[in-house]
Amino acid sequence: MPTTNITCQLVQASESYMGKQGLMYSPAISAESVGSQHIHMQFLSIPPGGRAKAHKHACHETAIYGLTGLSGMWYGHQLEHHMIVKAGDFLYIPADMPHLPYNPSLTEPCTAVIARTDPNEQESVILLPELESIHPINSPI
Repeated sequence: MPTTNITCQLVQASESYMGKQGLMYSPAISAESVGSQHIHMQFLSIPPGGRAKAHKHACHETAIYGLTGLSGMWYGHQLEHHMIVKAGDFLYIPADMPHLPYNPSLTEPCTAVIARTDPNEQESVILLPELESIHPINSPI
C-alpha cells in the first residue's frame, strides 16, 4: 500500500476555463485540486450552437454523463461516425479516439459530467485541425 497523506476530500467545481478543445470546463476532481493520480472529473456546458475543436485524448479513456439537453458527436479516425447523447445517457470514448462534440440546438445549452483517466486533463488533449473541415457546420434540431 502506498504511504501518502492524501485523504477523502469534498470539493466544489473550480472556476471555469476555456479548454484547448474550445469549450468551457469547470474542473472539480484533478491532480491540482485533490492530488488525484488517475482520474479527472469536471462539468461541461456547451452553449446553443457551440462545438468543440476536433481532438482526441492521448492514452486516456473518457466517460460522460449527459445532464441536460442534447449533444451530437462525430467520431472515428475520419469523424465518419455520429451519435446523439441525451440527458440521462452515459457515453464511453476510448483512448486516442478522434471526436468532435457539438450542441445541435440553437436555443438550449447542453451540460454533462465528464470523467477521464488523465488527472491533469488538458495535458492529453491533441487537437486534430486536419479533421475540422469534414463537418464545418452544425445542423440545428
